[in-house]
Amino acid sequence: MAPLSVISLSLCFLLPLLSPAISTNSEGNALHALRRRLSDPTNVLQSWDPTLVNPCTWFHVTCDSNNHVIRLDLGNSNISGTLGPELAQLRHLQELYKNDISGEIPKDLGNLKNLVGLDLYGNRFEGEIPKSFSGLKSLRFLRLNNNNLTGSIPRELTALSNLKVFDVSNNDLCGTIPVDGPFGMFSMPSYANNMRLNGPELKGLVPYNFGC
Repeated sequence: MAPLSVISLSLCFLLPLLSPAISTNSEGNALHALRRRLSDPTNVLQSWDPTLVNPCTWFHVTCDSNNHVIRLDLGNSNISGTLGPELAQLRHLQELYKNDISGEIPKDLGNLKNLVGLDLYGNRFEGEIPKSFSGLKSLRFLRLNNNNLTGSIPRELTALSNLKVFDVSNNDLCGTIPVDGPFGMFSMPSYANNMRLNGPELKGLVPYNFGC
């Protein structure tokens, strides 16, 4: 598990097997849509020129030999704003953390079928954990800690058989903790400092969203 002291924001994704021109243009459109949603007081995104088809020339963007974007680095950049559905175009999104992103987590992120790790910790996300995350069948790491998330932990997430790390500590979640699937191996620190979370689920005795 990466230490919370790490101060980088990375978006890494595996893109569809399209021609480089089509792929990079689609990626550039998605990244520019992201830029429009964000406040960038230190101008780290200044080079993101939407008139350029190829975003590989933009600062903080790394591409592979086929001009496919593979990494976006914006660590400790004081960026704030919201995320939108356009991020679902980034087919292997991995990490987004240590900034000041707010609003709800887009449900569209549940469409990223190849996603292995999703780090959204240390932001100001609010609302509920999307049930659509149950579609992330390759997911191994899900860290949502240190946000303002509410509601219960979706039972749909118990279907994520590859999940190895789960952290929702320091939020405002309620209800009970799942016990099925991979949730049987997560320790209590994964859920710490959620004052309305009532401990492991007692099936047949109380509803899973008890106290919400």
